[in-house]
Amino acid sequence: MTAHPKKDPVTGVLFAFRYSMLQPLITYFWFDAAGNKSPEVPIFSLKQPSVMHGFAITELYALFPETQLVMKPMDMVVHGGSFIGLDQAKVPWIGVLPRYAKDESEIRWFEVPRFNLMHTTNARDEADGEEIVLVAPNNLSIYHMLGNMELLHARVDMVRINLSTGVVSCTALSSKSLEFGMVHQGYVGRHNRHGYFGVSGPMPKLSGITKLDFHRVGTGDCTVAHRDFGPRCFAGEPFFVHDNINGDGNEDSGYIVCYMHEEATAKSRFVMMDARSPELDIVAEVQLPSRVPYGFHGLFDTQTELLAVLQ
Repeated sequence: MTAHPKKDPVTGVLFAFRYSMLQPLITYFWFDAAGNKSPEVPIFSLKQPSVMHGFAITELYALFPETQLVMKPMDMVVHGGSFIGLDQAKVPWIGVLPRYAKDESEIRWFEVPRFNLMHTTNARDEADGEEIVLVAPNNLSIYHMLGNMELLHARVDMVRINLSTGVVSCTALSSKSLEFGMVHQGYVGRHNRHGYFGVSGPMPKLSGITKLDFHRVGTGDCTVAHRDFGPRCFAGEPFFVHDNINGDGNEDSGYIVCYMHEEATAKSRFVMMDARSPELDIVAEVQLPSRVPYGFHGLFDTQTELLAVLQ
């Protein structure tokens, strides 16, 4: 099952999928707000098993990005090679399926050349559902996923898919190598303006945090705020926590939180940064008794959500 299910902030429905090296290569499903699982939707239209780590939702669709990173079980069994390999002749594509589909009959696949992602940042519908917009870090050197991860470069791109014409476009939002993009969870699957990304330092270490303003698309660089953690100081995936106290309704009113480790002193901290400040100022930090491994990432839950599970 994907490590990155998507929760609709309005309905509370949780969408997810699993992938396999056997048909069906993808199986899609969701859970309602009470935790009841939907009937599974097997997707047979893929011809080759691939590594599909993340996906995205909009208000109308679920998006399944297939990359050049594929599973090659016979290479491992017969030749003693790697289970994961690269198919450089393959053109990446994105499957678009109505998010409450009962079967795969309505899925449509759109080629997006050289668009290789592991994590999605957010997606949305536009033009009354005729267009889909997806923001995600695009691994430009996907072959480095198989070795030399420190050389991996992920550029944040915005992909537009016109469902009527089939036209697909891809626009870079920043030239920096950024990963683990996060948005305000109240905007998942909906139009949002800001994203917060870890700066590759190199991967899986993150040397800083960069804030992008998606409304600046087309300017060449959508960066509006940045924090560098300093020499030999690295962090894990950032997460956005909204500040409900002010109640001002601004999408970026809140804090960026992450784990940080200083290699020179071997000390680790949990830090909170002001998401609206130009330098993402650190406003609070907590000393940790041990280090959280680089690359560790997931979600933070509120106390209310945790108590609801316990009840």
